[in-house]
Amino acid sequence: MNKLTLIYCYDAYCGWCYGFSPVIKKIVSQYKEEFFIEVLSGGMMVGEHVMPIEQIGPYIQKAYRRVEELTGIQFGEDFLWHINNPDKSDWVMNSEKPAIALCVFKEYYPDDAILFASDLQYALNYEGRDLDDDEAYRHLLQKYKIPEEEFYTKLKSEAFKEQAHYEFALCKHLQVTSFPQVLIQQNDSKFYLIAKGFSDYETVNERIQHVLKELRSSPEEE
Repeated sequence: MNKLTLIYCYDAYCGWCYGFSPVIKKIVSQYKEEFFIEVLSGGMMVGEHVMPIEQIGPYIQKAYRRVEELTGIQFGEDFLWHINNPDKSDWVMNSEKPAIALCVFKEYYPDDAILFASDLQYALNYEGRDLDDDEAYRHLLQKYKIPEEEFYTKLKSEAFKEQAHYEFALCKHLQVTSFPQVLIQQNDSKFYLIAKGFSDYETVNERIQHVLKELRSSPEEE
């Protein structure tokens, strides 16, 4: 059996993806020798879906509690200040910049994309950093020892912007309409849906094992 690809479609602004971060990190750590790992930004809040916190804050005020209850993740006080005081916050929820940042990060550490994606979500949802602000990334550049000037040049480059938008388009092509979503790709036309929305580790692991068992017992495709 040829090596398969595990595709994780997420968005930096997706609260359920934040809750799913510990699960997918554990899965990736467990299966990194068995799969190629691909992390794609979905572009949940781009174009007409970009919106100020003032507009979406009231929805998140209710939604984040459900995420905490179901996933066990905690949202930080600095994030919740913006959610609970949307009229005083200047945040604009725009998925483009964190998606570009992830594309830039992959140039340095392609095998650690899942860690950076998780770090972005922690920066937003716990530390209360504005991912539409260049400064939100500086502490991660220090963590991963990425040259700051080089990173910020790439963050503003058209080439990496195009890469990010290619990922948005790829998620649409894969018919990903909500996040998080996990797929196993066998070949150009064969995909297995592993998770759509939040699933716990045991469920995701069981589904992966089921797919692997099925593939191992089926004859190799030419």
